Amino acid sequence: MKNKLTIAVLSFIIITFFMNDALAIPAFARKYNMSCKTCHTQFPALKDFGDEFAGNGFILKDQDAPRYFVDTGDEELSLIRDLPLALRLEGYVTYKTNSEHSDFTAPYLLKLLSGGSIAPDVAYYFYFFFSERGEVSGIEDAFIMFNDLFGSELDVYVGQFQVSDPLFKRELRLTFDDYEIYKTKVGMSQVNLAYDRGIMLTYGFESGTDITAMVLNGTGIGEANFLRNFDNDKYKNLMGRVSQDIGENFRIGGFGYWGKEEISVSGGLLYPNNLTVMFGGDATITFEPLELNIQFVERKDDNPYFLNELNIGSIENKEVKTRGGFAELIFRPKGDDSKWYLAALYNFVESDTYVLDRSSRDYESFAAHFGYMLRRNIRLVAEYSHDFNNQNGRFGVGFISAF
Repeated sequence: MKNKLTIAVLSFIIITFFMNDALAIPAFARKYNMSCKTCHTQFPALKDFGDEFAGNGFILKDQDAPRYFVDTGDEELSLIRDLPLALRLEGYVTYKTNSEHSDFTAPYLLKLLSGGSIAPDVAYYFYFFFSERGEVSGIEDAFIMFNDLFGSELDVYVGQFQVSDPLFKRELRLTFDDYEIYKTKVGMSQVNLAYDRGIMLTYGFESGTDITAMVLNGTGIGEANFLRNFDNDKYKNLMGRVSQDIGENFRIGGFGYWGKEEISVSGGLLYPNNLTVMFGGDATITFEPLELNIQFVERKDDNPYFLNELNIGSIENKEVKTRGGFAELIFRPKGDDSKWYLAALYNFVESDTYVLDRSSRDYESFAAHFGYMLRRNIRLVAEYSHDFNNQNGRFGVGFISAF
């Protein structure tokens, strides 16, 4: 009873504290003097126009003007007059059922975002975590984008980004619960569908077909090694994707991933490499007020523990198969104008072995989420998620703000 009373009181404090007008709006809305609604539904979720805006290098071509750049008298120099900056601040109060543990997790994260056009058809984007779960996490997304290269529909991104971005963008989800399969690493492998460094090429056709190709390090976005290399081996990983719009209400896509990796110990002794192959399909079905997103991934690693003749006896079968996916349902009663919305997210991951980010082979969870738009850029949320494998429930209430 005491814990239930604590949650109720804390929920009331948070909601009361944020019941005021938010006057600031994020960087792109400030630049063009427009509402966040132009690009977003319930932020950070994007509308089609928001995707198009990002794909154009964060500019509105019919509104962009020289006034956004400093006139230095040098036609070959492009300097942004006002550096676009925005902040995102989140905080929660949580309660876990199995441990009966309540917690103030505020701020849960605070990050600085910046992005925009720095020259004709050249743009940048990055964000820096001042705090994520109480630690300075540094830079995650950070890339330069070349838009409409050679006068075509070809866009090129160079830097670090999420491999899953062409599928579903983790940073734009509405729920606190994550898309688990994108984060999954198997055995000692460093490969997953979250952050990596590399080059991404995208091309869009008028038929509604989008093609993406990536060349990646396959080692995530950790620190450089003692040789100042980010990639720890000689291999590069490849990913390709095709997506097709079918009418206004249906989109279907598929992808394939291929990559090798090897590890070494002191003295230069190399262990056998691991070959990772992934493929999967995804779909989005939209009939207002409902939106359904579906993802499935099949993965095979032929040697994720990097076993050789010296240690092969420790595990009989080197090959590991993993599969997983999610289904996400969003209900917006009035579409873009909805002050409140509902979301549900189901996750599952099945593997023949243990994965790096969990102590068990399999994972299955369900989350039910409610959100209320206090302002276009302040969202109050409540979410209950249940981990079926550990029989653990988590309830949280909090806020997500951008300004």
